[in-house]
Amino acid sequence: MNKLTRSLSQWGVLSTRVGAKVDHCLRRQLPGRCVFCLGITDRERPWCGDCLAALPWNLPACPRCAEPLPGWPEARPCGHCLRHPPSFERSRVPLRYEKEVAGLVQRFKFEASPRAGTVLLALLEAGLPEMALAWPEALVPVPLHPRRARQRGFDQGEWLARRLARRLELPLVRAQRRRDTPTQRGLDREERRRNLSGAFVIEGALPQRVALVDDVMTTGATLGALALACRVAGAREVEAWAVARTPLQES
Repeated sequence: MNKLTRSLSQWGVLSTRVGAKVDHCLRRQLPGRCVFCLGITDRERPWCGDCLAALPWNLPACPRCAEPLPGWPEARPCGHCLRHPPSFERSRVPLRYEKEVAGLVQRFKFEASPRAGTVLLALLEAGLPEMALAWPEALVPVPLHPRRARQRGFDQGEWLARRLARRLELPLVRAQRRRDTPTQRGLDREERRRNLSGAFVIEGALPQRVALVDDVMTTGATLGALALACRVAGAREVEAWAVARTPLQES
């Protein structure tokens, strides 16, 4: 490990500790307050009813890839999924990556904020119907490469999936990332798919129905590559779960 990598790793760990202390102080100082407006919350939820209703819910959206479909009268498969169906049966991504949701994700991913992660996990659970929560037989988080996880201080997909698996009383199966793929930023859908080809492997056998878990879904290329690895490991049906979906920019 070179000096730069060691410094980044130490900074990630320090940021996680500082973020945890700040969030602990906020919870002590602002109990029962909405995370968005600091108003009184509804029951045990970390938000008030008005702020919850105002969030950028991903409706309607393509049921296969969760691409937001503003202006469509109802949710139906988008043109790309009709031409090139993804390797998972359906996506469940309740929110769009916008406004307050984008801010929460950024604090969770880049500042290691456990409070932001807790709110995102609660939003994911609130946005999934009970039938969906009862469907999978195991959860599989999208893994970061170990080097990136060390730099960041934690693996956000595994953080969410581990807590969700505990609440749903489901086994958590960890995939391995075979290689540290180049960044997906700036790549179109096909380039992202090629970039991730063969990136994941799962040791051992999976049950028939599994749900993949991540914080944000962009094109679905990462989740698609992991879904293929799940099928190799024995899964027959795969769903993709994420908190938020970024609208695609290409046609």
